[in-house]
Amino acid sequence: MAAVQSNLSLIDQAKAKGQLLNVPFRELKGQKIPNEVLKEIPEEAASFYNFIPILRRGKILEVGMVNPDDLKAREALRFIALRSELETQIFIILPEDFQEVIKQYRSLHGEVKQALTELETELKEEEKPAKSRVKEITEKVITEAPITKIVAVILRHAVEGRASDIHIEPVENQLKVRYRVDGALHTSLVLPKDIHSSVVSRIKILSNLKIDESRVPQDGRFRTVVDNQNIDFRVSTLPTSNGEKVALRVLDPSIGLRSFADLGLQGYNLTSLEAAIQRPFGMILITGPTGSGKTTTLYAILNSLNTDQDNIISLEDPVEYYIGGINQSQIRPEIGYTFATGLRHILRQDPDIIMVGEIRDQETADLAVHAALTGHIVLSSLHTNNAIGVIPRLIDMGVSSFLIPSSLNLSVAQRLVQRLCPQCKKEVVAPAPIAQIIEKELAKLPARQKSALSINLAAPFKIYQAQGCKFCSDKGIKGRIALYEMFSMTGQLEEIITQGITEAKLEEEAVRQGMITMKQDGILKVLQGIISFEELARAVED
Repeated sequence: MAAVQSNLSLIDQAKAKGQLLNVPFRELKGQKIPNEVLKEIPEEAASFYNFIPILRRGKILEVGMVNPDDLKAREALRFIALRSELETQIFIILPEDFQEVIKQYRSLHGEVKQALTELETELKEEEKPAKSRVKEITEKVITEAPITKIVAVILRHAVEGRASDIHIEPVENQLKVRYRVDGALHTSLVLPKDIHSSVVSRIKILSNLKIDESRVPQDGRFRTVVDNQNIDFRVSTLPTSNGEKVALRVLDPSIGLRSFADLGLQGYNLTSLEAAIQRPFGMILITGPTGSGKTTTLYAILNSLNTDQDNIISLEDPVEYYIGGINQSQIRPEIGYTFATGLRHILRQDPDIIMVGEIRDQETADLAVHAALTGHIVLSSLHTNNAIGVIPRLIDMGVSSFLIPSSLNLSVAQRLVQRLCPQCKKEVVAPAPIAQIIEKELAKLPARQKSALSINLAAPFKIYQAQGCKFCSDKGIKGRIALYEMFSMTGQLEEIITQGITEAKLEEEAVRQGMITMKQDGILKVLQGIISFEELARAVED
């Protein structure tokens, strides 16, 4: 609400300023400017003087200016218009709208096509090389502008498009570039196959990998500045029958380090987590399949606990996001530095809070339990299907059951789902089959949880569907959010563990606690218009 009010205030200010200057206000808000219109004003001039072309009507060019009272900008615009024999009509625009249009100058295909043209020109200018000069020219091509520009454009568009991964894949006659956005891969670029080795070599140089080794996989990492932000890229190469494939994980701290609300934690789940992290010691274990956002949740917890009074140490494989004030260590199994050996050494570093990327074996599990019992907060993840499955999983790994009640504070399960685009989602009445499922899950929701909700839980149920618009590239989705369930350690749960656990007893205790299941959390997010029912059905099984 505050953000909306702030935006309204900026619009009001711009309108008031426009009235004083006799310049009308124009809100662009995601408007796509045609390329032929953008060409009327060079990008360099637009960026320097803070004006952009909006529309051309015959000999009239509509121009948006952030500061219409800037006399130098007005003079520059007059010069550009005279050169093109155009008249201008000026509008005052918001700075954020100006920035969005400036990005439109930089088309992925356009920039890469220009770089490829430059590369082709350079290669034509080279004499046909003798075999002795092949290596020299190859190295030159790798390091010089065109290939460097192509790689830089690929990286920048990944960051600006909020991609989590980049796949550079050689196929029979082409080089495909695919981006993973909101969990789904799509092809964004197809390049000539003959630049494949140069692109791969450029990425290897950035990552400090062996350029002349293409027979075995390699892993590396590099950092670069994109739009004035430090962005890390984790690199993995893989030999294939068509040549080396490169996968890059985009580690953007502005996306990776998120608040609890951004993750999708609300109500009972948020309260349960906040209560657990306030306890002076004990384990919080997060479970879910690969790619369900467990590491992101762990980082959010670490961020909330990060104070100058605590010594926080993490063991990760690999370190994904660097957090100031936290001692982050990457394990290296190839030299014997595993989660278990690292955890043993961490305990000699006087830690208050420990994060272990994953509990994979009995030794690591035993050490984590021991650390929790000796006064440390321990955060980690492991693989089970749901929150109540954490306890039998620990026992299966060899942890003595009598140690679990004293060491485990909270088990969390989660899944990632796609958010509906807030700009174009459409409200509809839930069809009868869906309404029955919603009603069934709401009936099982604890009464005290229902009373705390501020959404309508009565039929007819309103749900939302994806439509597609310019803000979400016509996909109907924008971003992802997690579904959660929390299972807390209680006196009753301790009795169940010491007397001998069964799935039925654990489920009864979950109901007694008032646990909201992942499916119920999803139903609530469906009714809130955050996700679609179809997305919930895809992510959570009955």
